[in-house]
Amino acid sequence: MITKADNNSRAVGRRKTAAARVKITVGGKGEITINGRPLEKYLGHKLWQDKVKSALKVVGREKDLDVSVKTAGGGLSAQADAIRHGIARALIKWNPEYRPILKAEGFLTRDPREKERKKFGLHRARRGHQWRKR
Repeated sequence: MITKADNNSRAVGRRKTAAARVKITVGGKGEITINGRPLEKYLGHKLWQDKVKSALKVVGREKDLDVSVKTAGGGLSAQADAIRHGIARALIKWNPEYRPILKAEGFLTRDPREKERKKFGLHRARRGHQWRKR
């Protein structure tokens, strides 16, 4: 168990096929780097940037914690969700008092929805052949 006295905390967040390994460092300037690039360069849309920062904003630590992320798989939207999930889990490892706040916001729940596999005899997972009379 990592206590508040420790300098950093690590966790993994997932969404669909995206996975994010998150490292939180205490005493920083609030910088977020994803795969070696700043947040604004990696995730272009403001919506995705806000989603990543939301777990830090809820606990009020967006200015003094540095976040370093390695992410792979999925698309950018799923990666943003995975990063938020990983940040929330790392915050709880660092300070267990944040758990009720993050749980109430729904940041600790791993979204279980996955792509359904294609079945044989069908075009996609559920799409069948179009019926035609002649």
